[in-house]
Amino acid sequence: MADKKGLGDKVKGAVNNVKGEAKDQIGNATDNPELQAKGKKDKLKGSMQNDIGEAKDEQDNRYNR
Repeated sequence: MADKKGLGDKVKGAVNNVKGEAKDQIGNATDNPELQAKGKKDKLKGSMQNDIGEAKDEQDNRYNR
């Protein structure tokens, strides 16, 4: 069974997505555009981390067949 090298990145990405969504929604509810922007930034960071994790897993799967 192949190791999941991208799992850590995908977990970090999920955490940042949740954190970013919370900030975005709280910023929206409190009419705080700065907090909303920080939330959007965190969601983007999480999405990128998830993509990196997926790429690592794909690479691992290709070379460990």
